[in-house]
Parts: sequence; structure tokens; C-alpha cells
Amino acid sequence: MSGIAIFGAGGRAGRAVTAEARARGHRVTAVVRNPATTGDIGTDGVTVVRGDVTDPRSTSTISRGHDAVVSTVSPASGPEALAALGRLDDQFYVKTVDALLHGLTEAGVGRLVLIGLFANLRDEHGRLILDDPAAFPSHLRPFALSHTAGLDRLRAADTAVDWLMLTPPAMLDAAGPRLGRYQLGGDSVPPSGRSTTLSYADLAVAVIDEIETPRHHRTRVSVFD
Repeated sequence: MSGIAIFGAGGRAGRAVTAEARARGHRVTAVVRNPATTGDIGTDGVTVVRGDVTDPRSTSTISRGHDAVVSTVSPASGPEALAALGRLDDQFYVKTVDALLHGLTEAGVGRLVLIGLFANLRDEHGRLILDDPAAFPSHLRPFALSHTAGLDRLRAADTAVDWLMLTPPAMLDAAGPRLGRYQLGGDSVPPSGRSTTLSYADLAVAVIDEIETPRHHRTRVSVFD
């Protein structure tokens, strides 16, 4: 049994990863902004704590004693909530990456798995999805740019932390069953003719697989059904 700290455990992806980790017997620390509103995830084997993923002291303290850390964080719960935020901190994901890499290094935790964003994959012409107004809503562009800045920070980091960013499709299926299968790609959208759907449950399978048996190191890959 391993110890896994999950930042953003109160969201859909975080809850799915928490459930998958527990189903496989791992001990989970579920890190959320406000434990009072997410008490339902504190089941057997899951400890719910308050944490700030942009604070190096918080990430270090929480990560200590764990074998791996997962980040599923977002400044808002979905597209509608993002649109209602007003001004988005364009450095949110840069601060997140900096705090996680510092915290995990201080805590001696070697593995970090993060959930990425479909918008910074490339299309068949090599163009970022976020740069195609027909494929990506313009009002979500600041969020996509913030996410992309975090990925760039990871790629440029001189760190001993073995990180991986898993990038799912644009629309994840919250009600989809756990099939226990998925496919991995690279920095581009899946080839034409392949499914571009995925359930949260199978995204979680991919995350825990990469913690139990790491196959990808210091890179970003796409994950789809």
C-alpha cells in the first residue's frame, strides 16, 4: 500500500482518482480548499485536509510521508464557473507547478502526476487547439494560457521530481463507467477516426497506473478511450 496525496480532491477528477486509489488499497490524503464542504470524501483510508497548492510550505507539509502526489486542481469547478470568475490569475498554474516541485523536493517525494488541458494539444496542422477559435471558446482562452504556462514551467524545470502530465479529452464523461482501459498519445490530438472520449473513472485508472508502474517520465501525454 502506498500513500498518495491528491490536490484538488473535491473536484470530479480528484474524486475519481481518490476512489480508484482506495479501490486498489492505497492510503489517500485528499487535499481541498475547504474540508467543511467536501466531508463526504473522507471515507475509510481517506484523510481530508485543507491545503493551498500554490503555497510551497503547504505542499511540502502535506506531501511529506507520501509516495506520490497528484494534482487535479483548477481555479474553478467548470467552464461556467471559470466564466464567472472575472479576472483569472494568469500565473495560477505557474505558481502551482513551482509550489509542487518545491514542496515535493523538500518532502522527498519523487513522483508527481498532473492533469493537463486538451486546449494545449496540437491539431493535425501543428497548431495549438487554443489558437483555433472554431475549436476553443475565446472566453476560456485566458484559462488555457494559464494552464499552458504551467506546462511550460514544468518542461523548463531543473528538478529531481519525476513528473508526468496526463491530458484528457476536452469533455470527460462524469457518468461513464470504469472500463479499465485507455490509450495514450503524445502532444497532438488523437488521430482521426479514434475515440476522443474518456470517463473520469478511466482517467483515474491511467493516473494510478502511472503511480504504481511509472512508464512516462518528465513529459506530457494525452489519454483517451
